[in-house]
Amino acid sequence: SLLDFVEYLLEWSRSSPLYVLTLARPELADRRPNWGAGHRNFTSLYLDPLPEAAMRDLLDGLVPGLPDELCDRILARAEGVPLYAVETVRMLLDRGLLVQEGAAYRLTGEIEELDVPETLHGLIASRLDGLPAQERRLLQDASVVGKTFTAAALAAVSGIERAELEPLLGSLVRKEVLGVQADPTSPERGQYGFLQDLVRHVAYETLSRRERRDRHLAAAAHLEAAFPEDEIAEVVAAHYVAASEALPDADDAEEVRAKAQAALVRAADRAESLGAASEARRYAEQAAGLTGDPTERAALLDRAGWHCVYAADWPEAERLLGAAIELYEQSGDARAAARVTGRLAQVAAWLGRTEEAARRHESAVAVLSEGPPSEELALAVAGLVGAYAFLGESEKAAETAELAIELGERVGSKRALVRAFGNKAIVIHGQRPEEALALQMRARALAREVGDAEREFTTLFNLSDLCFGRDRYDDALAYLADGLEIARRLGSRTGEWAMQSESTYPLTMTGRWDEALARYAQIPDEQLRASATGSLLSSVLEIHVGRGDVAAAASLLATYAGWEVAEDVQDRAMYLAGLASVRRAEGRLTDALAHGVEAAELARAKAGEASQAVKQGVVEAVEAALALGDTARATELVDSIEAVPPGLRSPSLAAQARRFRARLAGDDEAAGEVFADAAARFRSLGVVFWLAVTLLEHGEWLVARDRAGEAEPLLAEAREVFGRLGARPWLERVEAARAAAPTAAA
Repeated sequence: SLLDFVEYLLEWSRSSPLYVLTLARPELADRRPNWGAGHRNFTSLYLDPLPEAAMRDLLDGLVPGLPDELCDRILARAEGVPLYAVETVRMLLDRGLLVQEGAAYRLTGEIEELDVPETLHGLIASRLDGLPAQERRLLQDASVVGKTFTAAALAAVSGIERAELEPLLGSLVRKEVLGVQADPTSPERGQYGFLQDLVRHVAYETLSRRERRDRHLAAAAHLEAAFPEDEIAEVVAAHYVAASEALPDADDAEEVRAKAQAALVRAADRAESLGAASEARRYAEQAAGLTGDPTERAALLDRAGWHCVYAADWPEAERLLGAAIELYEQSGDARAAARVTGRLAQVAAWLGRTEEAARRHESAVAVLSEGPPSEELALAVAGLVGAYAFLGESEKAAETAELAIELGERVGSKRALVRAFGNKAIVIHGQRPEEALALQMRARALAREVGDAEREFTTLFNLSDLCFGRDRYDDALAYLADGLEIARRLGSRTGEWAMQSESTYPLTMTGRWDEALARYAQIPDEQLRASATGSLLSSVLEIHVGRGDVAAAASLLATYAGWEVAEDVQDRAMYLAGLASVRRAEGRLTDALAHGVEAAELARAKAGEASQAVKQGVVEAVEAALALGDTARATELVDSIEAVPPGLRSPSLAAQARRFRARLAGDDEAAGEVFADAAARFRSLGVVFWLAVTLLEHGEWLVARDRAGEAEPLLAEAREVFGRLGARPWLERVEAARAAAPTAAA
């Protein structure tokens, strides 16, 4: 009668300026296919979901100050329907989870999951009740399959033949309850989906628990038959898990749980193969919760914990690995517990708890030594080598390295030898760098031979570090690029950030400062200390200082404040070297001198003369001594560089020694030749910034001696380099030297 009245009204008011607006669902077309037809000035509009910007404006007007994260969740739930967003906000207000303070709103607690407001639930349920029984039942079946689904999957769950199914789906599409992908270029062409997920949610809740279980099992069986290669293992697993949770006390509950666990393990395997560490961890942990076998559960928790390391979730890594150890110990499997203890030791080392790492490795070795020599024992002993090395216990590290290699050879384990060779190289690379290089190269070859991508990643990292010491920066970048590719293939975010962090050093040394900063920007702030490396203190920090942004350098240094007392000698030395740079930039020269000397002494004892901390620390110390007018101390420090045997000395540090000798020579005419020699060395190494510094200092020396003509090309090249690097303070110094040239000549 209402529809009849509206049509009568339109006829009756044809001569009157009357505007009639009606709102209806698409079901109207079923009852009145010709609605509006034949009427003058009739316009039909279909309302699409509102765009995100409009929805954000709506929420901002309704509840200004809504946190971004909650706003995103509400918009995702509403899917462009204003009513859904408004009712969700009203629910949060009614429950006191969102309160007004002044002109804005704030949350009173954490909202883990957004419920469906009762008003919306009732509204959607009433619309579903208004559908024909067959269509309503079909929507319930579809809600089990998922937000999107194929007709074949729906037929398998519903038991309806395809010929009977098509017209029902077509009707639901016309009513805009479902949509269909019609794009011929889309791989999902022909798939159906709920236009609003809230409708799917409400339809699912109208099913009994037994109905849900039966339909989830039917969906899982269909998918396993349709995709035998585990292409969608995670979807199959989700159906089995939902079936198990729907009726946990069913007669065949154990069988369903076993299927759910097996599907979750396959899903973890697939996620791992795709480098999706967080997903692999979730599936493995979920599978662990479905098994009653403590040993099997421990193995799955161990696996989940290691994926947490890849995902940089350190607290969860420690929790899960610790739980695995406890289960193994309760089961009486001490050797398996010792193996996982070795993993936990590595986590402790990454978090800077080097002493704890060593004790855990020792514990694992003690347990595994009780039986005959094995690969597990060889791997544990090799892990202990690294812990001793980074604690600065060189003699113990060297002895343990020989034992690790001997064990690896005896048991014929290439995996153990990869680790033993790599860690022995770390122990000796300060004294025998070429031997260390040979060991790391062999370790990499063996890692590739046995398919151990994790250890190949580690050897690539260490190979790049050896190249740093010899100033072979192109080689270092090539190793780091290979390591980055492996980290991404494994899905290791920690590995990716470590490689990005480490690459900033060769990029800085070769004058690619903007690229170095771009790599640094990819590392989340909260992961700097655990997932990044100390190289940032000798690269990004130095860029900030070189560009005159001392505050930024100090801020980066503050991120590593705990390293001032780090158990890892290398970390402590790198922090002190960075501290020396910042203190000199701040004009605190006495502190800079002391910190630079301490950094160099620590690093020399641990990593040898070519380490980054020695190069940075000694240079900062000499610069500070010269600025203080303490030429005797500066000379002593330069002597310490030149006293190092040539084969163990960093080429760039040798060039620095020549630069300092020229400055210490003063008016001696030979100083010019020494400056030129230093510049030639830096140029051959591609160390751009220090080349420009040397050219500037040589130019200043020439200007002061009335030789402005000779100085000009040196100053011009230095100006070009500093300009390209954005090193503003150094540009100003170049201009000051050029301005002083006429005065000197006069």
